[in-house]
Amino acid sequence: MTVTIDAPPTSVGKTAVETPSAVIDRVSLVLDAFDGPGRLTLAQIVRRTGLPRSSAHRMLERLVQLRWLRRSGRDYELGMRLVELGSLAVHQDRLHKAAIPMLHELHAATGLVVHLAVLEGPDVVYMEKVGNRMTAAIPTRVGGRQPAHCAAVGKAMLAFTDADSESHGTAPLPRRTKYSISTPAQLRNELLKVRSHGIAFDREESVPGFGCVAAPIGDPGEAVAAVSVCGPMGQMKFDQQFVAPVRMAAMGIWRAVEGGPTRVAPTLQQMRPLRGLVGQHAGRNPNGRHA
Repeated sequence: MTVTIDAPPTSVGKTAVETPSAVIDRVSLVLDAFDGPGRLTLAQIVRRTGLPRSSAHRMLERLVQLRWLRRSGRDYELGMRLVELGSLAVHQDRLHKAAIPMLHELHAATGLVVHLAVLEGPDVVYMEKVGNRMTAAIPTRVGGRQPAHCAAVGKAMLAFTDADSESHGTAPLPRRTKYSISTPAQLRNELLKVRSHGIAFDREESVPGFGCVAAPIGDPGEAVAAVSVCGPMGQMKFDQQFVAPVRMAAMGIWRAVEGGPTRVAPTLQQMRPLRGLVGQHAGRNPNGRHA
């Protein structure tokens, strides 16, 4: 796709033509402007991208023609072509394909909402969500993000990445609820527990009234993703009742990704008794709150 941009005439009286790489950069700017719910007007897109109004309008209309965007009156929103491509990308992903049967089995075994997530920078990105009527009560969605330190899946991955444990700095961490981890020191202590036991908990740290149990997916000591079960605090068991099936799901997913059991070790840690963890911390969140 070639887009002519606003530019002064050249010495030979022709209009400068945007290079392909610049076109891609501008398309990326426009699509990134839609990172969030709702429709956008031309004026909003211009403000978010910094593009000239006439260039932005031309690009938007071309993207509408290609079905990357959809226009309703003066408002624009993401189009069906992006939905199609996004769905195709997800379903072609080896990890996602390997995980789907395990996620449904985990949901059937626990009756809880099941998440598959990966780590991207300081956030988790949800790749899949499986559940029943309870799913609507948990405000997560496929492709959605939230701070990794607030979520069990995030802590499960942060504890087993190559990131420097001091990289969290000293600045306060954003909180999703009043029970969220709020300082780097608290996070470091929590990740030590996760590394010790190979399991991560979330007690109302990401969603009020809900808890999660998560396990990392990957080779020992290296998490490429995480799986969790989530439900109302009154239904959650932060012990082997939910820990065991979540760990087994994590191992099964990685076995399927790797192509056979001979290349898979137990997930990250040998299964250790959680007696000490349950005795000291069950019913409490990392900030000391009783569940």
